[in-house]
Amino acid sequence: MMTALILPMLLGGAGLAIDTANLMVSKRQLQEATDAAALAVSGAMANGSDATAGQKLGKDFLAGQLANYMSSTDTTAIKNATTVTINTTTDAGTGAKSYAVAVTSSANIQLTPFTSFFAGKTYPVNSSSKTISGTGSGTGADGAAASNGISMEILLDESASMGENTTTVKGTTCVINLLGICIGQQTVYVTKIEALKQAAATLFDALDKSDPKTKFVRTGTISYTNGIKGQSAVAWGTTAARNYVNAMTLNPVGGTDATTSVTTATNNIKSNIYGTDTESVEQAKKGNKTSDRIMILMTDGEMTGNSTDWSQKLDQNVRTGCDNAKTAGLKVYTVAFMAPPKGQDLLKYCASTPANYYEPNTMEALVASFKAIAENAIKPVNRLTN
Repeated sequence: MMTALILPMLLGGAGLAIDTANLMVSKRQLQEATDAAALAVSGAMANGSDATAGQKLGKDFLAGQLANYMSSTDTTAIKNATTVTINTTTDAGTGAKSYAVAVTSSANIQLTPFTSFFAGKTYPVNSSSKTISGTGSGTGADGAAASNGISMEILLDESASMGENTTTVKGTTCVINLLGICIGQQTVYVTKIEALKQAAATLFDALDKSDPKTKFVRTGTISYTNGIKGQSAVAWGTTAARNYVNAMTLNPVGGTDATTSVTTATNNIKSNIYGTDTESVEQAKKGNKTSDRIMILMTDGEMTGNSTDWSQKLDQNVRTGCDNAKTAGLKVYTVAFMAPPKGQDLLKYCASTPANYYEPNTMEALVASFKAIAENAIKPVNRLTN
């Protein structure tokens, strides 16, 4: 009698757990597909594709990504529900073009009979991804057509919010066990700091591949909370910077203020007219007459200092620091990783050009963003070494 009373609740709970897990996985898969499609279209536009071909590529690319998980019928339905928009902006002074790409899609996910009794046969999931790419002059910090060295500072947010989850699933753990049968699972996600470590590794790998004998590339890392938390000095290759990132805590704490980090990085790698600055001297030791000075600024939040509230003063301080960096000849790339609007606005301002701004919302997109930055940074080096 008790079994007859409890069984419907058990079956309903099992159905709800299954559908919840399935919807979360489907949402992640769709988000990854739109991220990948947006990046593919962005790259194609920067390489000379037209808008019509770019829109077709976006839909086809998304369908190809989903074909690994879904039937051809479902994939076709999602492809038809996908929109790809491409906005092109041309700089009147330089002729440089930037391409803002947005890919949005939706899917109706089938529910189990237990849940469909209450919620209908299907449930919609949606995703949207945006990227910016560009083409234009390849001049270096000193105005030369190309440079033969790179001095790079990588500024990474290590505040408390970096301990939060991304949408990327690591696995599951059982939270409801009945008579040895798991009827309720909890999803375990990759955290933002874990995603950042993987993205940074991708950046370092690309730099190492382009400069296997460490003749051209120098890197340093600064991590920050409400001030500088630590740093590795700019050095040849990526070993010191990589080791620093690998040692960053998986349980970050603190608020967010990039002001001192931006100022310090600028002072570390900016050049002077006499060629006596540290980076010019070091690059000259290996025969590099010119070098790009590059700053990568990444955050997942907004400038709060040591509090939980956004500070207009701190936000403006960072903007001023970015202005000084660009005036000093630094190329500034920015990455707003799952950041709120005020954080996005700040990093859009700080980027040297719209094409240097990235707005990833998943681990996969973050990794792709850091890879894209590396590929843009090493183009001059590749012309010399490959």
